[in-house]
Amino acid sequence: MQFRKRQGETTVTPPEDHDAGLYFIGRIHTPWSDRNDCPRQGRPDGPECRIEIFPPWVDAIEGIDRFERLEILYWLDRSRRDLVRQNPKADGQRFFGTFALRSPQRPNPIGTSVVRLDRIEGPNLFVRGLDCLDGTPLIDIKPDRCAFTPQAPPKPADSPGGP
Repeated sequence: MQFRKRQGETTVTPPEDHDAGLYFIGRIHTPWSDRNDCPRQGRPDGPECRIEIFPPWVDAIEGIDRFERLEILYWLDRSRRDLVRQNPKADGQRFFGTFALRSPQRPNPIGTSVVRLDRIEGPNLFVRGLDCLDGTPLIDIKPDRCAFTPQAPPKPADSPGGP
């Protein structure tokens, strides 16, 4: 794949070996086939998108309907992986290290979105709030972390500081 490099951006040659493998558990279907049309951040009122879960992972979505918001992790398979210094505005003036940006151009191009779950039909989740291209491989789904905010355990009535 041929990538364009903006003036002043810095690239590296990634290592040939890799440290881990991934299982793509599904595929994301969105209205966007061109990166220029894709939103920079997903919006809760954005278009409905479909997340297709592959066998054998379909049973893993059991109970997910208890959550309105989900965190979706996906592999930005059409992103370059060699940029370490980027010029996000393409103005040649402001540069940032890749880890200081939410750019899809990263050594490990993992994208995340918090989405609103509209409905489930078989192995398909229908959501709003995604910001990736049609056909993007799905890495993982988790309930939004705010749904799991730890609460202090109740204090017994006879302990100091109890009621």
